[in-house]
Amino acid sequence: MEIDLPDVLAEVTAQFARYERALVSNDVAVLDELFRNDPRTLRYGVGENLYGYDAIMAFRSARSPIGLGRRTDKTVITTYGRDAAVASTLFYRDSLAGKVGRQMQTWVRFADGWKVVAAHVSIIEEPKDQKT
Repeated sequence: MEIDLPDVLAEVTAQFARYERALVSNDVAVLDELFRNDPRTLRYGVGENLYGYDAIMAFRSARSPIGLGRRTDKTVITTYGRDAAVASTLFYRDSLAGKVGRQMQTWVRFADGWKVVAAHVSIIEEPKDQKT
């Protein structure tokens, strides 16, 4: 298996950036588009476990658009072959002083493009030895 093929890595990196822009601007249509429309798609959030595309869509449409701005750091995107990738990043918000958010997404290429099939978001106290 080939890891981090340059063209595939560029594609996933572009989709990850598109996701990030949509997230901080609360562009729910783009966020919905980037998740796989499938009952097996899941998203574990900070305070919710969402099973299936419909649950993820409902969460996004009900979420407050206030306070979504953030700064990301230490983003790592790794592709596996031509059709699978994992994107991981740390994020910081002013409202999370002393804490760090962590986000991981599994991306898969389908006929209609790259889609998130699994995501996990968590917030922890920032490890003192790993401050950025």
